[in-house]
Amino acid sequence: MFEFKNKVVVITGGSEGIGKALVSLFIEAGAKVATCGRNYDKLYQLQSAYSGKPLVIHTADVSKEQDCINFIQLAVKQFGTIDILINNAGVSMRSEVEEVEFDAIRKVMDINFWGTVYCTKLALPFIMKNKGTIVGVSSIAGYRGLPGRSGYSASKYAMNGWLESLRTELLDSGTNVMWVCPGFTTSNIRNAALDKAGKPNGETKMAEDKMMPAAECAQHIAKAIAKRKRTLVLTFTGKRTVFMNKFFPSLTDKLVRKFFYKNGELVK
Repeated sequence: MFEFKNKVVVITGGSEGIGKALVSLFIEAGAKVATCGRNYDKLYQLQSAYSGKPLVIHTADVSKEQDCINFIQLAVKQFGTIDILINNAGVSMRSEVEEVEFDAIRKVMDINFWGTVYCTKLALPFIMKNKGTIVGVSSIAGYRGLPGRSGYSASKYAMNGWLESLRTELLDSGTNVMWVCPGFTTSNIRNAALDKAGKPNGETKMAEDKMMPAAECAQHIAKAIAKRKRTLVLTFTGKRTVFMNKFFPSLTDKLVRKFFYKNGELVK
């Protein structure tokens, strides 16, 4: 097991998917964990599963600055400091640009990008003091624009750029900043993806049985944190897409189009 005993780990979006798997991993590794999410019932079930363990839950919407303030303050009040922050909370969208409403893109940006900015800024003094780690759970969509996911891609590009700027600023501080691109991983993010009006779709046609399990993804992330890596791109498809888009962008346009469109219609 990775050496995280007694480290204070703060994870946003910990009620399900990759976030929940990360909470479980760090608790089992002996860390002290604070996590947040919008669904109190799911958070309570998670806390009940680890009764007696150093796990703090908080209901929060990371798109709201005050919610982030309350969450980070609670983590510090409970544990005294923060060693690792994992910005995992996120939402996707599925709608072509021609049809999508501004509100849908705005919601995605507020959660994925601003949620990362709020929590990172608030936790930064503690992490810098401890020479800890800041993580952004990004996406292949942050390296390659995906059709029908324009707002999602924009938010992940923004996250990657912002974290890269921060990493460069902190290069001599002993603080590590990294971003992780899981590729296709089993997660509720596709079921909760917003439609053109900014409302949850509630279903997906993506075959999750062919995707990396969230628990395996969490293992890779923890290992990358322990090694203080800069970036982490997971799955063969993810690595191939990043490589192809860098060296053969025009060909990748056609391949991505073919993947996301069936019989001329966007796969949602």
